[in-house]
Amino acid sequence: MASLVAYDDSDSEAEPEPAAGQMRDTLGVAKPPGQGLASGVLTGGAQPARDGPCADPGSHRLPLARLGSSDRGSCPSQRLQWPRKEPDVALPACGPPRPSLWTSHMPASHTPLTAARWEQLKLSRDLPKLPSRAQNASEATARRGGPFQRKRREDGVVPYVPKRLRHLRAPGSQAGKSAGGEPKGPPAGRAPAPLCVDPGVSEFIQPYLNSAYKETTVPRKMLFHLRGHRGPVNSIQWCPVLAASHMLLSTSMDKTFKVWNAVDSGHCLQTYFLHSEAVRAARWSPCGRHVLSGGFDFALRLTDLETGSQLFSGQSDFRITTLKFHPKDHSVFLCGGFSSEMKAWDIRTGKVVRRYKATIQQTLDILFLREGSEFLSSTDASTRDSADRTIIAWDFRTSAKISNQIFHERYTCPSLALHPREPVFLAQTNGNYLALFSAVWPYRMSRRRRYEGHKVEGYSVGCECSPCGDLLVTGSADGRVLMYSFRTASRACMLQAHTQACVGTTYHPVLPSVLATCSWGGEVKVWH
Repeated sequence: MASLVAYDDSDSEAEPEPAAGQMRDTLGVAKPPGQGLASGVLTGGAQPARDGPCADPGSHRLPLARLGSSDRGSCPSQRLQWPRKEPDVALPACGPPRPSLWTSHMPASHTPLTAARWEQLKLSRDLPKLPSRAQNASEATARRGGPFQRKRREDGVVPYVPKRLRHLRAPGSQAGKSAGGEPKGPPAGRAPAPLCVDPGVSEFIQPYLNSAYKETTVPRKMLFHLRGHRGPVNSIQWCPVLAASHMLLSTSMDKTFKVWNAVDSGHCLQTYFLHSEAVRAARWSPCGRHVLSGGFDFALRLTDLETGSQLFSGQSDFRITTLKFHPKDHSVFLCGGFSSEMKAWDIRTGKVVRRYKATIQQTLDILFLREGSEFLSSTDASTRDSADRTIIAWDFRTSAKISNQIFHERYTCPSLALHPREPVFLAQTNGNYLALFSAVWPYRMSRRRRYEGHKVEGYSVGCECSPCGDLLVTGSADGRVLMYSFRTASRACMLQAHTQACVGTTYHPVLPSVLATCSWGGEVKVWH
């Protein structure tokens, strides 16, 4: 007797052709004359067509699909058994019900295997064939869409979904990954882990601690290439404590600042995710145990590196671009940014103690003079033939202006640097040269010495003097690092350090031949 079930994975021989006089119904099943399907129940000795992997869904249908979905509540004598390895047999017309593998021990809402196959065949007939992964993704999107997806199918109108929600609803999206596939850090404001620092002094720094700094030698080779920032690096600074000066601080537009071991291993010691926007400025505290940071999120943070706790947290009313600790009172610092005023904060009280206001739009840099009694501010104010507010000298205690007739050329000065031994300071100008000024009133500019040869081109390119004072170092918009002789203003050395603009350079305070540079491309390099 012919079997009532068609096997997809059967290895039996070819089935016999239907006898003469038999007909085929619309579902492709051979039947003798006068017999057919009644209410979806297969009767007689009908043989269903094989449903192979290459069968056409439009010509070969599964007759048992209707049995599983519409006749589940029929007579028990009409239930079917699905054997795995036994010969094909037909169930008797009457008798006790026999258990079925696809209808017993299953909830009423369960869809049998054959019914699911029938639904797939219907979809493949009515819709274009899709890859399995794409089909699963479209089904998942339809389930998430809810009434919006139904509305789109009915009237063809696709409702607007914001980009942020589309990103969150996208298949495979994870909250811990960024748009570029890289893992994000912890949320802004979360307390970082303590900094793991070797209590001992670096073996490279130890021989130089008890001897005076003699002469700076010109670096020639790269010692470390520090990678880790995913945005432009704004500034770098060595730890001011000589015994811990193997640590290097870097700030970046990727909302983080990092502490590196830039002398022994070149490894990142800790990354700090304390800001929700770009970190424009960060400074070591004079004690070397804390880091003060400020950024475009208007926030100020003072972090204890040993414990990871926040010693001070403030909120400014402007984006912060520069920070400087007072050289004598280490609990007071100045901050400036996209505002017409600068503020002096006291860490002990968490309040603003002084304000310095001028008719400007932005403060570019701050430099303390005379042990903190005076300071200079560089601004973005300039006119055609005079820049009477480009560099302003202030009295720290009274908040009064001492002089605003210092730099009379039509260029702004993105950075300032103090000479370690002479009473002079340097100003980086957008005229592609370094200008030299006196550090005492009336702050006259030297007309005889001008350090030229590099490019600024609107970048906040930093400049610095070597610890001995014999060399001046500056970055360049074309990626070079240039060193000048302080006495003769001649070029001493040139390094092609980066492929993008080099915006920061700093000499090591102890090692005479170590120089750190950073670039707009997110790189930090150490040279020796």
